[in-house]
Amino acid sequence: MNLRIPPFHWWRTVFYLIPAITVYTIVLGTLSIGSSLFQSSGRFAHWCARTWARLILATTGVGVEVSGLDRLDPGRAYVFVANHQSIYDIPIVFWSLPYQVRIIAKASLGNFPFIGWHLRRTGHMLVDRRNPTRALNIFTRASTLMQQGLCLIVFPEGTRSRDGRVAPFKGGSFFLALRTGLPVVPLSVVGSRHVMLKGRLATYPGHVKLMVHEPIDAHGLMDADPATARAFAARVRDVIAPDAESDVGCAPVARTLSGPRGEPDKARPTV
Repeated sequence: MNLRIPPFHWWRTVFYLIPAITVYTIVLGTLSIGSSLFQSSGRFAHWCARTWARLILATTGVGVEVSGLDRLDPGRAYVFVANHQSIYDIPIVFWSLPYQVRIIAKASLGNFPFIGWHLRRTGHMLVDRRNPTRALNIFTRASTLMQQGLCLIVFPEGTRSRDGRVAPFKGGSFFLALRTGLPVVPLSVVGSRHVMLKGRLATYPGHVKLMVHEPIDAHGLMDADPATARAFAARVRDVIAPDAESDVGCAPVARTLSGPRGEPDKARPTV
């Protein structure tokens, strides 16, 4: 009988990281939700979110190298647009960007205890794509956030990339982003998929790059139609993709659940 024993990083994830992250989420989520009763701006709640992100990255052993922040005006609001490789992308972006950031995400994210409650109470925008009426209300909420000097972050692929390649961007997210009239900042996230491979219950320490590109003026596109929004989405993707895909086929790779004698298999190049 060949007994397959899960490798070290599976045990580390299940018995160390998941319990630790659960504690971070409950404690900081509770503080965040409580603060929303007394502070409508959500700024303390965002501090909780950034602290939560930092703790997750530090506990997992993820280092983030950020470049290009000098291209931004610290006192200005932006719409950040990033590729999506991993569930770690949100902690990476929240910790790395020194801005008051709110996300645009699908409504189902709001169903998670503590995380969902935090998102609903602190100004994040959860979009129910099956309910057009509620989706339209998001424009009013976005305008309110912009008036408060808050930034938005969008992951327009709609799902995580398994191999690091950037999927076509969905025009609907850009339709909302353009209506704000704010400059759009493309972000390239490189290597986060290796921290937690899609479909695997195991996390790995790693090094991730976050590249901040030049802001794109979108003020003249506030009344853009859907076709224009799709064209703009393709333009932003063309900025993000070259850097985001720079490690496709040559970065560390797929680790299998277990190898001979319960040890992790050796890394194999991705294709």
